[in-house]
Amino acid sequence: MQKDFYIDKDGFKLYAKLDMPDESNEKMPLVILIHGLTGQMDEAQLEGVRDAANDNGMACLRVDMYGHGKSDGDFSNHNIMEWVSEILFIIDYGRSLDFVTDIYLSGHSQGGLAVMLAAAAKVDQIKSLILISPATNIVYDAKKGIFFGTKFEQNNIPESIVFWEEYIIKGNYLRVAKMINVDEAIAAYDRPVLVVHGTNDESVDVSYGIEVAKKYKNSTLKLIEGDSHCFDYHLNEMVEVLKEYFYCMSH
Repeated sequence: MQKDFYIDKDGFKLYAKLDMPDESNEKMPLVILIHGLTGQMDEAQLEGVRDAANDNGMACLRVDMYGHGKSDGDFSNHNIMEWVSEILFIIDYGRSLDFVTDIYLSGHSQGGLAVMLAAAAKVDQIKSLILISPATNIVYDAKKGIFFGTKFEQNNIPESIVFWEEYIIKGNYLRVAKMINVDEAIAAYDRPVLVVHGTNDESVDVSYGIEVAKKYKNSTLKLIEGDSHCFDYHLNEMVEVLKEYFYCMSH
């Protein structure tokens, strides 16, 4: 059963979809799922996470972030901390739903980075963190003056830059990314973490996922051999990993 709607955040509309298991109990866990940079909630790898959750009797709430999909906002004006603020709000929304027992937090790519930061702020409210191709490279590269191959001057950040030949991001995005401390966020979260990464990821090298898993206190790393950033080749393997993880966490 699926319901699509808008979540109002101080007059700002975030587009959301809530998917419930076919045979739903009165109470169940909720997986909050966040897409990546330039993405939106209906991508195949995100639907795979949703299916894995639903198959284990969990609800799944997917949300389009600022400037993405059907949510409000100009893409070029978004930044990672804007997303984190929205995720914190979405967690509060999820906890207010009558049927929710536990909250699981998951994100793909930039969404993975953003949920890492949000989980660090709400350790007591997030049962587990599921990171799909987490794009921590955004932060590490920004500190070196690089954004997905586009270089910029650290002491003279431009008003905007073009990346991937067609997308424009404002300089404030880069200023914010430089300030983020990924290691502090990792150190703050001591609950179970699953990291899933394709070994042939063309956007976020698999080494970043491996390093993230090493740094978390309580983590499991699953590598999908030969797969891409969005699991274009072995999506079923990724989904099976998630099904097994959700099953183990809920039993």
